[in-house]
Amino acid sequence: MAWKPDITVAAIVARGQRFLMVEELIQGRQVLNQPAGHVEANESPLAAVVREVLEETACRFEPRHVIGAYLWRKPGSQLDTFRIAFCGEVGAPDPARRFDHPVIANHWLSRDELLGASARLRTPLVLRCIDDFLAGRRLPLDSFTDLR
Repeated sequence: MAWKPDITVAAIVARGQRFLMVEELIQGRQVLNQPAGHVEANESPLAAVVREVLEETACRFEPRHVIGAYLWRKPGSQLDTFRIAFCGEVGAPDPARRFDHPVIANHWLSRDELLGASARLRTPLVLRCIDDFLAGRRLPLDSFTDLR
C-alpha cells in the first residue's frame, strides 16, 4: 500500500507577542489555526504558503525562514499530515479581498490565549509550531529545495 500523506504548509506570523491566526468552521466546529493549507499539484511549498496566507487573510506574506517539518496523524485516522511551517511578515490586508471558505475571521492572539483555547486548536501542530518559533528555530528558506 502506498503511503500518501497530506502535504500542508503553515505560516507563523508574529507581531510582538501575538500571532496571526485564522478562525475556521471545520466539520461544524469553530477552530483556530495558522494560515495554512494543502500544497497543490505542481506547486512548491513556498508558493503554497504565500498563496494560502493571501487566501485566508487577504495579506501578502513574505516568508523569511523555515521553522520546521512536522508529521502528525489525527487520532482514529489513517491519514498522516506532513506540515512545513514557515515564518515571515505580512502587509496590511487588502480590503477588496474576501477570506476563502472555511475561514470566518482573523485574530492576533498570544501564546497564552491559544493555550487557554487549546480545545479549539485545529491540531496540536498549531501550538507546536509557535513553540518552535518562540524557541528560535530558524532554517534558511533554501534548506527546503524543490528540484522538479
